[in-house]
Amino acid sequence: MRQYIADTWLKMWKSNSDELKGKAINWRKEPSICRIPKPSRLDRARKIGYKAKQGVVVVRARVGRGGMRKQRPVSGRRPKHLGVVRIKQSTNMRKVAERRVGEKFPNLEVVGSYYLHKDGMHQWFEVVLVDPMHGSISKDREMRGRLVTFSK
Repeated sequence: MRQYIADTWLKMWKSNSDELKGKAINWRKEPSICRIPKPSRLDRARKIGYKAKQGVVVVRARVGRGGMRKQRPVSGRRPKHLGVVRIKQSTNMRKVAERRVGEKFPNLEVVGSYYLHKDGMHQWFEVVLVDPMHGSISKDREMRGRLVTFSK
């Protein structure tokens, strides 16, 4: 079943299907970090550690595309607000999406993320987060073991 899902996404990317274009149009209208009820690519989410249970959250994150050489603004402002400081060529956009989602949800731990789609302006990733204090997560042996390895 998971291989079927992966093959379907691959076909949609290669053929640039109308269904995927429609999804991207809807994703552009959403905020840049949006919590979603279930993952779009179940096969990738399960590989990362997603389980359909309480305490596990999936978030779709949108990050910008383009050259990493950001122009410095002409007018004066503090360095934090220049918009050039935390985007570097050495860090890929998936890590940027994970960092932004981790800042937005400080009580959850980022388990992992996977690529979803890209167009001329944006890239989308889905990030899997886990609430380590939730009862169903703390009782699950497998999830506890994963959290210990990810938090190091």
